[in-house]
Amino acid sequence: MALLMDVAILFSSLNAFVLLGLIYLYGRLALRSRAILSVGLVIFAVFLLTQNLLTVFAYTSMQPLFGEETLPILSSTSALQFAAYVTLLKFTL
Repeated sequence: MALLMDVAILFSSLNAFVLLGLIYLYGRLALRSRAILSVGLVIFAVFLLTQNLLTVFAYTSMQPLFGEETLPILSSTSALQFAAYVTLLKFTL
């Protein structure tokens, strides 16, 4: 079951890297266009990045507190988020 926790940590970390890329792209767009939508996208991505960093911290520091029943849900949620962020990055580029 430790493998599922490692998968959840891996995908949450990958989510953070993809979100950093999105923040960079949205930030460049916001500086060039001064559009409020671009600023909103940066703020939204920063909130998502914070959530993913806190998730990685929670998974690593409180690993013994998670029950074995929750691990498939945690890892699949992180993997689905990764797919969503990569899709968003693909359409942003």
